[in-house]
Amino acid sequence: MLVKFSFGLIIVGVLVLIGWALKDFFGDPNVPLLLRIAVGAVGAGFILLLAAVARDRLSKSRNEKNKEEPRW
Repeated sequence: MLVKFSFGLIIVGVLVLIGWALKDFFGDPNVPLLLRIAVGAVGAGFILLLAAVARDRLSKSRNEKNKEEPRW
């Protein structure tokens, strides 16, 4: 339980730091608009890819659990 709590704290801290950096990056008027759009598109694509992989792994794990248990 303590390990899960520790990982949760690490993840929350990293997300806060990433959010702070992105706020500064996207709020800086010296950064060109095209670069902001490109970084946003890469970030959105990465998040969508992670969500698709997580959904795929979750559905495969559910199917594997159903195959192991015999249905009566």
